[in-house]
Amino acid sequence: MAMTPRDVIKGNLNFTKPDRIGLAFDRKRLSDFCGAGIDTSLIWKKRMWVENNKQFYDDAWGNLWYRIEGMSSGGEVHTPVLDTWDKLATYKLPELDKPELYVKTKERFANAGDKYRLASLPGFPFAICRYMRKLETYLGDLVLERENIDILHDRVTTLLEKVIKRMAEAGADGIFYCEDWGTQERLLVSPDMWREIFKPLYKRLCKAAHDNGLHVLMHSCGYNWLILDDLAEVGVNAFQFDQPELYGIEKLAEKLQKLHVCLYSPVDIQKTMQTKDKTKIVAAANKMVDNFFGPNGGLIAKNYGDLKGIGITEEVDMWAYETFLARCQGLKK
Repeated sequence: MAMTPRDVIKGNLNFTKPDRIGLAFDRKRLSDFCGAGIDTSLIWKKRMWVENNKQFYDDAWGNLWYRIEGMSSGGEVHTPVLDTWDKLATYKLPELDKPELYVKTKERFANAGDKYRLASLPGFPFAICRYMRKLETYLGDLVLERENIDILHDRVTTLLEKVIKRMAEAGADGIFYCEDWGTQERLLVSPDMWREIFKPLYKRLCKAAHDNGLHVLMHSCGYNWLILDDLAEVGVNAFQFDQPELYGIEKLAEKLQKLHVCLYSPVDIQKTMQTKDKTKIVAAANKMVDNFFGPNGGLIAKNYGDLKGIGITEEVDMWAYETFLARCQGLKK
């Protein structure tokens, strides 16, 4: 009997010999996932306005953002909610643990059929707190304002522990979050600083997930090689890397197979998809399967969500998808 999509994802995350690689493709293509997040609309109404050619908007944490109208889909923090530390004592985190924020999530997961239920978190402490202070200020705070940073980190981590529990209650199988830790060649902080400040927070949150029967899937751009062992140690089950070639495919595959950590990735969006060369893209997709899908599993293939942002057409994106799909059909049944 063929494995269900849910079983396929669990098999690749647990390294328990799934029948095929996992698939996560949008535009009505095959996906083994059902995703859902927190319904923040019940506690926060987004404000948005335009001044000159800049669009301003806020987020649920109270940060004010801006972007060039009609161009970028993201943006940058204009005014962080904690622009001075004097505000920390009275600042109230958004009530993301309120049960009513998970009613739609529970309904979506209940109707997910045989798909893997993946819950999206707003981030881990680094991703959240760096916006609350603005990145360049926050990096300095890690050295100059350690007492305040520790207080803020603890408060955010405690809230996220509650969010994880709510997601488990809603029927999730795993959690997914984004934290970009690297530049093209190194971490944004020293490995020693990461281990001292952030590793204990990761350990708390991964424990909360595993204690509630959830996998942990982490997105991170950049070169994170020096902390991959640490991330595996604290309990990250999959790395969602959009630039796997940054590490070297064979080198990364050997590391992840040894650590029993799954790769969750598109064909490299920086070095390969950008070529728009079908031969290279097909070869890269095959190379990913050959290297990351070991005897016990370990690969979930996906597409990149913003094709316009990287200058790629749907036709180019399909070349990777069709290759992964063909390899699924050629793998053991």
